[in-house]
Amino acid sequence: MRSSSSNQHIVNFGRSRQTPPLSLLLLCFVCVVVIIVVLGSTSSKSLEGLDTSAIPDYYNNYRRLKEQAVSDFLEIRSLSLGITNTREFELCGKDRENHVPCYNVSANLLAGFHDGEEFDRHCEVSSVGQRCLVRPPKDYKIPLRWPAGKDIIWSGNVKITKDQFLSSGSMTKRLMLLEENQIAFHSEDGMNIDGVKDYSRQVAEMIGLGSDAEFRQAGVQTVLDIGCGFGSFGAHLLSLNLMTVCIAAYEVFGSQVQLALERGLPAMIGDFISKQLPYPSLSFDMVHCAQCGITWDKKDGAFLIEVDRLLKPGGYFVTVSTPLEEFTESICWSLLAQQEETFVWQKTSDVQCYASRKEGGSTPPICKADFDGQSYYQPLRSCLSGTTSKRWIPIQNRSAGSHLSSAELEVHGKYRSETECFCEFRVPVLVPTNVNPPGPLLYLNNIQGWSEQYLGIQPDDFQEDTELWRSALRNYWSLLTPLIFSDHPKRPGDEDPLPPFNMIRNVMDMNAHYGGLNVALLEEKKSAWVMNVVPIRSANTLSIILDRGFAGVLHDWCEPFPTYPRTYDMLHANGLLTYFKSENCEVSDLFLEMDRILRPEGWVVLRDKFQAIEKARSLATQIRWEARVIELQNDNDQRLLVCQKPFWKK
Repeated sequence: MRSSSSNQHIVNFGRSRQTPPLSLLLLCFVCVVVIIVVLGSTSSKSLEGLDTSAIPDYYNNYRRLKEQAVSDFLEIRSLSLGITNTREFELCGKDRENHVPCYNVSANLLAGFHDGEEFDRHCEVSSVGQRCLVRPPKDYKIPLRWPAGKDIIWSGNVKITKDQFLSSGSMTKRLMLLEENQIAFHSEDGMNIDGVKDYSRQVAEMIGLGSDAEFRQAGVQTVLDIGCGFGSFGAHLLSLNLMTVCIAAYEVFGSQVQLALERGLPAMIGDFISKQLPYPSLSFDMVHCAQCGITWDKKDGAFLIEVDRLLKPGGYFVTVSTPLEEFTESICWSLLAQQEETFVWQKTSDVQCYASRKEGGSTPPICKADFDGQSYYQPLRSCLSGTTSKRWIPIQNRSAGSHLSSAELEVHGKYRSETECFCEFRVPVLVPTNVNPPGPLLYLNNIQGWSEQYLGIQPDDFQEDTELWRSALRNYWSLLTPLIFSDHPKRPGDEDPLPPFNMIRNVMDMNAHYGGLNVALLEEKKSAWVMNVVPIRSANTLSIILDRGFAGVLHDWCEPFPTYPRTYDMLHANGLLTYFKSENCEVSDLFLEMDRILRPEGWVVLRDKFQAIEKARSLATQIRWEARVIELQNDNDQRLLVCQKPFWKK
């Protein structure tokens, strides 16, 4: 690299005579950079960039000379800030090729967990272990591009053997073929018995629809598929434009989640053993469980209560199991239809149903408080939640698509006590609105003796966020396109497809806010889905993301993400590094985790403040990523860091 060469010249210069002040060297280098940029440019602009209010297209002309000059300048400046490159992290051994932190059965047993809880997620008992970079298996190959990649994966990319495949159930073998170095999933053409298409149509008819193409018309946009096998049902629903997230318990061998993600399908590790899933109440339009191995009436119905918490009003629970009529009636579910062993239940959309139930016995009570803000792997509860939520809106009455109405945005507001007062009536007090954004409403409450400020989402702010990410995505793609389509780097193997092609199947937005990047990807017709992650101590906007029909989850970035290695093609984060500074965690651990879940040749795009990006650039070097810093136009305090993970061949 030129940067390394520049540093070497500085060292050699210092050996022959007294070392000049760093500020003088920096000034000289800046002068050289300016001359190179001026002479090497045919336009009047240097590197173009982003603006937070109206972000123009930048990097339209890919000029390596200017980019390298800026890169060298930033490296010298990072030295002046005391940010030095330390030793690179070592590569992990073979035993960690498929390692998933926080899932250590032996350690959990020693800690006293039993009755299935030893297979659950317990980050608190997992040792930190070696801080190293997880290598791909010996036979790992870059996944096939879509749509072929949904139906064919490289067998060397996942931890499943031929014997494990042959010992799987008959339905699995009908949908999979194990070839020499590939696993091929049936396209279902000509399958009339137990085919996924036939099954999906059967469920639609049990709901009362003419075909599964009408799911969205019935209000079904998001589906949680529990114990999803290898993702065939979810793959079919995705083809119908339904966001289907697979969750399955951690498995040491032959993981359902790993196979689904390798196919490019939305999935993450999760189970119903002892804890709530990391979603708020009223999150999904349908919960599906076919042969998922859960005994639903165990633990006094706690598993069904968790499904009820996750289901939106009017949502559907589809299962292949024994009848559960007595308990489902006590939680205001009705049995819509039964065909052989398949049952379809519907959650009530009438919140008054809960008040009319018979109390006592096996009837679960209503929770006394709203636990949505605490739904991050909390213990399973025995009470029903969500019944007092402002988001109690039947799925049949919701807007279709990602653009929420003003009324749907309003329900995401909160009341927060501000100042004590002595009031006789609860009346709205008008707050000045001649400011931008307009002021909220204040209510005076004589019961609590407090004034409460309504913290709603302003439609203008929501729309501004959407517009910002539309422009930002165009800029990202113009930045990545020269790198993907150029000779940097060459993809290994003989199966290289000719450009143009899009190797990005999925994106993890690590600080998703309202899900604006997800909207932009959809509008640009990019064939990639987004896992929208909301950090648990930031503003909890996950309910908005889920109401828009997207995949999303709460997560604590001080902990590993519940997924297998090499499962995401791109990681994106806006402002996450600045947020992370307030956490009592090591940023290097965050980067090691990012490297673990990023596939070889995958991309990282980080946007943050200048000093945070400079430190991140140093860490990227330790992680062995190829990193480039882009300065943003009209924003001296912001930088863009674009990295690519190399493919380490054994």
